[in-house]
Amino acid sequence: MKSAGPNVDLHCHSTVSDGALAPREVALRAHANGVDVWALTDHDEVGGLAEAAKAAREVDMRFVPGVEISVTWAGHTVHIVGLRFDPSNTALVEGLRKTRAGRADRARRMGERLAGMGMPGAYEGALPFAGNPELISRTHFARYLVEAGYCPDVQTVFNKFLGDDCPGHVPMQWATLAEAVGWIRGAGGMAVIAHPGRYKYTPLQFAALFDEFLDLGGEGIEVTTGSHTPEDARRYADVARRYGFLASRGSDFHSPTESRADLGRLPPLPPDLKPVWQDWL
Repeated sequence: MKSAGPNVDLHCHSTVSDGALAPREVALRAHANGVDVWALTDHDEVGGLAEAAKAAREVDMRFVPGVEISVTWAGHTVHIVGLRFDPSNTALVEGLRKTRAGRADRARRMGERLAGMGMPGAYEGALPFAGNPELISRTHFARYLVEAGYCPDVQTVFNKFLGDDCPGHVPMQWATLAEAVGWIRGAGGMAVIAHPGRYKYTPLQFAALFDEFLDLGGEGIEVTTGSHTPEDARRYADVARRYGFLASRGSDFHSPTESRADLGRLPPLPPDLKPVWQDWL
């Protein structure tokens, strides 16, 4: 949906992490969908940003460097989006490298668990779906399991086998919240909590997460995102008002066939919220 202001999409993925399209293809799709300001936010990796920036320049679309960092907080995974940072910052690049470490071993263990549930060869089957083997993820396993006929779609795989509380999931110890926010801020960027509606925390835990994030220098929270229901969007708009967070908007686009929202096709932010891009444009 086109908003009255610029059409901004600050959360999506490419084949550099768990998206289905190359960075250039994502850029062209965003432009075709009317996006004016766009960020590529691959998981724990900035390797696609140069290609993305070049493609955005070619179509005269404003590009914002982005990344989505995996964090372990209170025993669960939280994602922190970084925006408008220096992708060559040494501490950020090294921190992301350390965060990616261990994914291959985790993937093999997931393959073993799935084999024990009657789905052999899942690790080998998932590998071709991973454009970057360093970032093999549950999404790549899910795509293989759909292709192999074990489930009708990716969401069913997560619901039955690979979700956080499901038998095929192997937890990881990711970066700390302080590390992720520190890397982003140290590289000159802005830290944003991604899709808070997806996290399974109690109200007290959420309050502690938001307080700690603010204390560390975090600035924003995603309100309008493909990962949120309309009720989620209303709830986290209220959180943004209460805590003084800047509000972000992003499709969380991964694939033309898997994503809940296409690039640039989201409702606008509530007009009383301050957007994360208020000082950029």
